[in-house]
Amino acid sequence: MFARRAVALAALAITLLAGCSSKHNQAGPGSTPAAPDPATLVAGPSSPAPVTAPPSAAPPAAGLTTITYTQAATGFPADPDQASTTPLTEALQVREKLPVYDAVGGTARAYLTPQISGVDLIMPVAAKQNGWVAVLLPSMNRSIGWLPPGNWATTPLRDQIIVHRGAYTLTWVRDGQPQQTWTVTVGAPATETPLGRTFVLGRSSLPSKVYAGLDVLALGAVPDDKKAVASGLADAHTGIHAWYRDEFGVRKSNGCVRMPPAAQKVLLTNIGSGTSVVVLP
Repeated sequence: MFARRAVALAALAITLLAGCSSKHNQAGPGSTPAAPDPATLVAGPSSPAPVTAPPSAAPPAAGLTTITYTQAATGFPADPDQASTTPLTEALQVREKLPVYDAVGGTARAYLTPQISGVDLIMPVAAKQNGWVAVLLPSMNRSIGWLPPGNWATTPLRDQIIVHRGAYTLTWVRDGQPQQTWTVTVGAPATETPLGRTFVLGRSSLPSKVYAGLDVLALGAVPDDKKAVASGLADAHTGIHAWYRDEFGVRKSNGCVRMPPAAQKVLLTNIGSGTSVVVLP
């Protein structure tokens, strides 16, 4: 996992350590057409279907927490599809500081901002309901929050990253099709790479030779057990990064996913902020 440091794109700190069919009846020669069912007759034009307005959002209470790189919040529901590998194809960014809710028409639990640690906060859309959207939240594992219709914008996602801890593999998927798979190192038994769905927050420049001089992809996930890592990493985030030693296919890191430098270069060329990541057992 990565402790807090200066970054290339911004002051992002990261941790070292994804109809009904109709049938037409044809009468044969000499047959008599069936009489229409009176129940199907309508006198005059049909009435339009009623339009249901999205549930309104209650005003947020005073003193709500703002979600930051190091500050999480409480009261949000668990991601109901945290082990799903179905690609998330849309991401969302708020245009201004907005409250995020625990349910459609529910209670505001925190604020989201357009950026986090100076990097655009782009979150995958996990669900939609009655005009509201649910996004994967940063800084808290396997949690979603709901936003009402409002001052936010969406953008399409093409890519996904799938990590299998037990198989020590990372697969890059584009448009639902696997592109490449690599053998990687994952978290040690005491500091396991967090399971579930998360996403790429952004890139951090760490020129150290242990990272092969390559940028790191910082994720929204944090250590599941903050007491298991060094105190300086308690507020750190999980990352995907290159490693200077050729030691892959083991459980050894503080939670991050370590990759061969050539593989990391492929990800850095193709993977952007908001890309969904799912870590499986």
